[in-house]
Amino acid sequence: MKVAYITAGAAGMYCGTCIHDNTVASVLNRQGHNVALIPTYTPTRTDEENVSLDRIFYGGLNVYLQQKLSLFRHTPWTFDRMLDSPSLLNSLARFSATTDARDLGQLTVSMLSAEQGYQRKELAKLVKWLQEDNKPDIVYLTNSMLIGMAREIKKALDVPVICALQGEDIFLRDLIDPYKTKALTVLSDRAMDADGFVAPCKYYAHFMAEEYLKIPIDKIDVVPLGLNLDGHGTLDEKTGPPPFTVGYLARICPEKGLHILVSAFYTLTKELGADNVELHVAGYLGKKDEAYFEELVKQIHAWGLQDSFIHYGEVTRAEKIDFMNRLHVFSVPTVYRESKGLPVLEALANGVPVVQPEHGSFPEMVKATEGGILVEPESAEALADGIYQLYRDSERRRHLGRTGKMNVHQNFSDEIIAQQLIKVFEKYL
Repeated sequence: MKVAYITAGAAGMYCGTCIHDNTVASVLNRQGHNVALIPTYTPTRTDEENVSLDRIFYGGLNVYLQQKLSLFRHTPWTFDRMLDSPSLLNSLARFSATTDARDLGQLTVSMLSAEQGYQRKELAKLVKWLQEDNKPDIVYLTNSMLIGMAREIKKALDVPVICALQGEDIFLRDLIDPYKTKALTVLSDRAMDADGFVAPCKYYAHFMAEEYLKIPIDKIDVVPLGLNLDGHGTLDEKTGPPPFTVGYLARICPEKGLHILVSAFYTLTKELGADNVELHVAGYLGKKDEAYFEELVKQIHAWGLQDSFIHYGEVTRAEKIDFMNRLHVFSVPTVYRESKGLPVLEALANGVPVVQPEHGSFPEMVKATEGGILVEPESAEALADGIYQLYRDSERRRHLGRTGKMNVHQNFSDEIIAQQLIKVFEKYL
């Protein structure tokens, strides 16, 4: 099967969606399919071998300039290619702040409007390349912010277009009116152009069908996340304290709930003693969230707990696996209803039990893996209690770690998930 797999770059940061898209594209190619992983906006960044094309469509600089200045809506394509240079886009991404959804209302509406928006020239380039150079059997858009492309792609290529759903509601929720209302209207209208959708869990399938896309639930297939398990799970679960080590690996921002974990950590030090518990934190920190993280670090210092707190920053794949193998318990206590939760699978793949809020994708993930416990969302007290339970009951902790590891390795490998995705594609061919 020949698949045009259109993904979105994340402005130079390690992004779970980029990593997962790259993993799936890699394994599909190994399984004998012909998959072109096509980046948009910026180059993708992944902690494995990057299999994406060395060409960017809808380059972020062109998209922005065409939104702001009418001149750039008519520049020659050869000129645009210079602005789509991967090295240029990467260098600009390093100096830019994290995109704030509140400032992007007009651009969002224009992008969703596709051939009727200011970026219609970018769509024409992509369609021409797909039609003349790629000639796919099926086109896979990896988030619904790209759904505007579907109408023109189907018209030109006469192939099925499938769209993944991967947490776009967080972005849409933060738009300001009148652009938010307009974007949601255009999104639900354009959703009719896609042949089908793929969601990572049942919760998100129902949520997006009812709240945002306004489509029948049977138009959405559920395909869970999967991991390249090479290197994961090579060590046994870390045995008893001291120090008892709690870990967090995710983007450092308020939405991911690091402040809740920091408060729970403080409570645990009161119960166990500062010398007997440590908090290890890793993940991307964007400029927009630097002040947030600085305040958390100041608070940790004010409590006198700086010697029990370790910040790793961004980690490579090897460093990530090493990080997981240092932990007794893992938690990313998101304040929003997470649609994915890839780091939870990564922790479980290494035998680390998880304590997660009882919302979003986490109840399904914990049920499927049997590798953790659920606690009341947005409650530092409940989170501290959940972690403390696993501290006190080491046998239960080891059982959850072993069971979670076994189930992830048996049911959530990249090869199994890729096969499930292909079965979805085959329904539409």
